[in-house]
Amino acid sequence: MTQKILYTNDISAAIRSLAEEMKPASIHILTDANVASDVMPRLDLPSTDVITVPAGDENKNLTSLSMIWECLISGGATRKSLLINIGGGVVTDMGGFAAATFKRGIRFINVPTTLLSAVDAAVGGKTGINFGGLKNEVGAFAPADAVVISTALFSTLPPSEILSGYAEMIKHGLLSSAEVYHELLGFDILGADMTSLLPLLEKSVKVKERIVTEDPTEKGLRRALNLGHTAGHAFESLAMGRHKPVPHGYAVAWGILVEMILSNMAEGFPSAELHDYARYLKEHGYGSPAITCDDYDELTELMRHDKKNDSPGQINFTLLASPGSPLLDRTADKTEIAAALDIFRDLME
Repeated sequence: MTQKILYTNDISAAIRSLAEEMKPASIHILTDANVASDVMPRLDLPSTDVITVPAGDENKNLTSLSMIWECLISGGATRKSLLINIGGGVVTDMGGFAAATFKRGIRFINVPTTLLSAVDAAVGGKTGINFGGLKNEVGAFAPADAVVISTALFSTLPPSEILSGYAEMIKHGLLSSAEVYHELLGFDILGADMTSLLPLLEKSVKVKERIVTEDPTEKGLRRALNLGHTAGHAFESLAMGRHKPVPHGYAVAWGILVEMILSNMAEGFPSAELHDYARYLKEHGYGSPAITCDDYDELTELMRHDKKNDSPGQINFTLLASPGSPLLDRTADKTEIAAALDIFRDLME
């Protein structure tokens, strides 16, 4: 993966410098309605062509994608144009997919405005939209030419947005080492100055960057990054289908716990680590999905539709032997998943 990642608090200068290097035929900016009002006035950017989509994951769909393509056409974009995606994961995912497919591919830059998009969506080359009630069902591998990461934009985020992004950092810690994972659990994410977060954020992004560089199209090692996502996407899709969406990071945080439980059942993942993590979620306000045993069949069916599954009817998970030791392509059947969900509900009471 060839991708320049810049860590800076002078976002406007970084974007202008990148644009000068790339010398595009035209520059187009994609953002959402919230970022357009709260962030864009603080930036001095080299473009007046701003495409604004509605905010929210429910708008990460084919309708919004079509609108982006139409705006690029009406704005005179060519194959040598540049799209700058400024926003959270919805904007960077959908903007990256729009760029990857418009005229068979134009260059793009991601500027994440949330912790979640900085650590997850903006880096790594996965792009896409939701389709048919399923998360990220249609998309492409297309790394941004550059990503500009700054904690300066995070100070105004509500606690739920910070916690959502931090769940992905914890996931990277679990994939990295026990030392990094425990360091993250010990960091006061809601009480910290966002400037002090930057070194941890950079360390977290480098975990993902290393994995993606080794396996850009998810043929092997990159599957480790799916930790928490098989169960997490099921929680997220269930909530979306009930018109009660939950933050992506919350769903991933819950999914990690479910997959820790499966890891304990099948691979001997330490019970003490599992209980410590469940306690962390409860003490730091991650809440719990409103599910009962009546929801297990639907959750399992959603897991069956997960795009990470290789064989019909088989549900793939990334599990853990211990923090820092991921296990790829593990499977669990309906009975095992139901047992894990029972334990999950008990732990999160």
